Amino acid sequence: MVMAPRARAVTKPKAAPKKRRWARLALLVVACAVLILALAWSAVHHFDWAGPLIANALREVGGANNVAKLEDTVYGLEDRVNKLLKKNEPPKAYWNVPRAAPAAPSASAASASARMVGRPFALKNPGPALKEWSAPGDGEWVQVPDPRFPEDQPRMLKTLLHPDKGRSWAEVFVVAIDLGSIELFPVVGTQEPQPDSDEAKRYLREGKIPSASQPTLMAAFNGGFMTEHGGYGMKLDGTTIAKPKARACTIASFKDGSLRIASWPELSSSESEMIWYRQTPECMWENDKLHAGLQAGAGLKKWGSTVDGETVIRRSGIGLNAERTVLFVAITNHTSARVLAEGLHHAGATDVAQLDVNWSYPKFVTFEPIGRSNVLHPVPLAPGFEYSDDEYLRKKEKRDFFYILRKAPGSSRPGTAQP
Repeated sequence: MVMAPRARAVTKPKAAPKKRRWARLALLVVACAVLILALAWSAVHHFDWAGPLIANALREVGGANNVAKLEDTVYGLEDRVNKLLKKNEPPKAYWNVPRAAPAAPSASAASASARMVGRPFALKNPGPALKEWSAPGDGEWVQVPDPRFPEDQPRMLKTLLHPDKGRSWAEVFVVAIDLGSIELFPVVGTQEPQPDSDEAKRYLREGKIPSASQPTLMAAFNGGFMTEHGGYGMKLDGTTIAKPKARACTIASFKDGSLRIASWPELSSSESEMIWYRQTPECMWENDKLHAGLQAGAGLKKWGSTVDGETVIRRSGIGLNAERTVLFVAITNHTSARVLAEGLHHAGATDVAQLDVNWSYPKFVTFEPIGRSNVLHPVPLAPGFEYSDDEYLRKKEKRDFFYILRKAPGSSRPGTAQP
């Protein structure tokens, strides 16, 4: 008898080892990508060189438009996280504001006060931007003394504002500067703005504050957008570095010692009287009137350049009061274009221009020697703003910036600021 063969048991095939390897590899790639993004984000927020380096490298690879979309996405995500984690946080103060009137001075103090050089620079306190949404000292001017000139009356004041009722962490730091006792100068960066003529290409770009100016140096702050983000004009030392744009807002210094912030059509006829000018996106405020685009929320990208103007990011701006006797400079944290504009206007500026945006660029520093050395070092206006120890002084800056010198006593021009 022939026996039938035994049937073999049917078993499920085991998962292919190859698929498991691909799954592990994909997981590893995702983990590495998350780690790289986390490290990049940390570097951008802790080292002043990291932001420009990473952004410029990405633009070379992916193009400016794609990087702009990425920036919008990242800043939008950060804002959503902040809204979740910080929604119950009260606005924060960064310095102490004197609360009580000072006591009558002693004889020795009165004698020292009598030796003070110059007149006091004082402004009326604007008060909080939002009374129900403020930190202690919001809207109160605090003197910014210069430790190198202890007997000199302070020529700068500072205050902090929280103008965004939806974000307690949106901060506008404002410095008010007495134009009657200081001089403002621009410096062309070694790369920005890019030259658009043979004459501009021959201009010697030092990219730092001249050594001869450092004995009377008070402060410095960032300049404007890169050329690829608007092509805004600049001129100094008789050389047009980049030709002016027709509708751009323009910061201009004139031979009579005056300073103006206005649209180019308002100033172009007097170009021959200008010592220098630097252009920015269209004026946010002009003649005490808010730009229509900011009122309507339309066309905001012009103030964000590569990112939307409503993007909540770090920004900087500059302004003048109606009498053009006080210069206002602002640096911000987590603000839209309109919040920056409203903060400067609340502080007293009737003409306002935005300077630059993004994490690494906006900054305002004063200068003082550290220890027994006479070597100057930058001091940031508030914690958290990136800077290097050689900022503006010994390191050649790739991008343009401004610096402020004190005038000698008695050289103040007429029309200085009034208390």
